Amino acid sequence: MDAAERLDVTLRLVQGAERASVSELAQRLGVSEMTVRRDLDTLEQRGLVRRVHGGAIATHPRTRAGGFADRAGWSAAIKDRLGAAVAALIAPGSRVLLDAGTTTVHVARALLDRAPLTVTALSLQTAVCLADQPDIDLLVCGGRSRPGEQSLVGPVALRALESLAFDVFVMSIGGVHAEYGWSEFSLEDAAVKQAGIAQSARVIAVADATKLGVRAFSQVASLGAAHEFVTDRTAAEASIHPAGPATLDALREAGVVIHSA
Repeated sequence: MDAAERLDVTLRLVQGAERASVSELAQRLGVSEMTVRRDLDTLEQRGLVRRVHGGAIATHPRTRAGGFADRAGWSAAIKDRLGAAVAALIAPGSRVLLDAGTTTVHVARALLDRAPLTVTALSLQTAVCLADQPDIDLLVCGGRSRPGEQSLVGPVALRALESLAFDVFVMSIGGVHAEYGWSEFSLEDAAVKQAGIAQSARVIAVADATKLGVRAFSQVASLGAAHEFVTDRTAAEASIHPAGPATLDALREAGVVIHSA
């Protein structure tokens, strides 16, 4: 993996543990301890970890409650690749429903190269990315802006979705679990995703590998509700994501096509 991806994965590992040691990180990443120390120094300079004797701890634990602003900088290099990979799957001229979330902001930026497109945005952040862009016909879905997330939810959003039809729904997700399927932390976000699935001919789910094996509060749908899943290539590495390989196997058994970025 390149340096930017290695930094992202290192941050994931530190955030996933109360305390991560230099030796453990080196073993799991397959790099030298000197490289790990340099990377931890870089992450500390960015305010993302705090160095302690023999390792590091996260300054901001990876929790959904942190809100969009807190999560926006996590795994930025990986999410850039995820956004480009999703955009490459969408044909110019498509009618796209674009979900809320930090990853879909990266998708929105990449979609500019796939224009012309008709895009319906389910969040204020993606709408800002696409507003006034050449050959992007932008529709902002109605609804209430959920505090901290700026995702558009509630009965107004659901009624708007029920009146529309889409070629593809790009769905971000809080968790993907071998038995529980696709899930979200918010009941309101889950309801909007369910409506998006119902109104779309094709569903492309996208999430970084930290979401694999996660069973969030509200079930959205079974694994087979999505046609394709875009995630990062570390998802298959059990040393980094212990639940990754089994979750990917369950997705394949459900008929989901997996794309690694």
